Amino acid sequence: MKQQPLNMNLKTKLIAPKRVPLAQRLLLGWRARWLMAALLVAGVPARSADTPSLKDAFKDHFYVGTAINRAIATGVGGFRRSPEQVAKDIAQVKEQFNQIVPENDLKWALVEPREGADGYDFAPADAFVNFGLSNNMYLVGHTLIWHSQTPQWVFAGTNPPPPGVTNSAPQPVGNTNAPGTNRFGRGQFGFGPYTGPRASREELLQRMHDHIHAVVGRYKGKIKVWDVVNEAIADGGTNVLRKSLWLEIIGPDFIAKAFQYAHEADPDAILRYNDYSLENPGKRRKLITLIKSLQEQKVPIHAIGSQAHLNVSTGFEEMDRALTEMETLGLPIHITELDVNSAQGGQRTTGADIAGNASTTQGGVVSDADRKQAAAYAGLFRAFVKHDKSVKIVTFWGPNDANSWRANGKPLLFDGDNHPKPAFAAVIAEAKKTNADK
Repeated sequence: MKQQPLNMNLKTKLIAPKRVPLAQRLLLGWRARWLMAALLVAGVPARSADTPSLKDAFKDHFYVGTAINRAIATGVGGFRRSPEQVAKDIAQVKEQFNQIVPENDLKWALVEPREGADGYDFAPADAFVNFGLSNNMYLVGHTLIWHSQTPQWVFAGTNPPPPGVTNSAPQPVGNTNAPGTNRFGRGQFGFGPYTGPRASREELLQRMHDHIHAVVGRYKGKIKVWDVVNEAIADGGTNVLRKSLWLEIIGPDFIAKAFQYAHEADPDAILRYNDYSLENPGKRRKLITLIKSLQEQKVPIHAIGSQAHLNVSTGFEEMDRALTEMETLGLPIHITELDVNSAQGGQRTTGADIAGNASTTQGGVVSDADRKQAAAYAGLFRAFVKHDKSVKIVTFWGPNDANSWRANGKPLLFDGDNHPKPAFAAVIAEAKKTNADK
């Protein structure tokens, strides 16, 4: 089993605090004042002297990270944020987080959109890696194999589709222009199910092998953790696995093959399975069944990724139960896409199906949203700290509400201007309480 302790060294080591001479302390104090002034110039609200950053507050427990978009990685304003806003977002990411993951730029549709030797576009992913390494951050890659955001050429071939499947024109997924949706945040673009002639099992396995070796191999030793397979578990019914072209063409061993290829490409990388709604007992049982099966087959799976797209009614008890049961697998647990939706439309689900995202952020926010969200986040972090022997990473799905795929649900700790919300204070209070009890 692979672990990733917080005191590793590479550009990943978090240095434990130690006593330093007076002259050095004065110098550090001057640097701190200079940093605060720089943040004010950048427009990022400065923290009070007794309020630590998220990464410092939990440095003895786990990494605290965020997903970043291309604008943050490259420093270039995009369709959502002006150059000035992007500069503030970058400063916020550097100040608060010590781990990052790209929202989109390592998904198949973006990194290898076309077939052939010239089909790769590594420039955005390279920018992500360079940003992380230059800021001494722990890098996670997302995602290698997924039923969504995979180009249709990957599944195309000469074998007829099953009876009843016709070769219709591809249709857009969801409403990519719906107000408040992050069009590129979790896959809100692309095309519907491929219905044309299909690749053979051997052809699709070769494409999977080549893609994984090319992408993981390029960032070997730099990206430390990979979401190898994403969201393969069925939401309802009795089947463990979701119906997908990966499953239909290759068979259930597509998961084991993906982990095998990723391990070949970088034997030192931590490889994880990632999914949502693991707070749901039924889906959690399917997860445990799947992972135990992979472990029995000696598949190189090293961690569980629990996305944790939650709502304001989720708290300590539900997360405590989920973590306790997942710990029976004996693997590190990574909270991979954390947000707490406060929109009216999102209070009956902890799902993260991209096609239904718009409906989960409709109806305005719930009454007393800030207080309820703060209470939910406090309970969640209380559970994460309780289970910190297993929980090694906690990653938010975006640095602030404006960059969230669920922006209308205002799901993160900072508002669109990077001002801390009551939930931030609640999370920091949990850290202080835990550290005071030591």
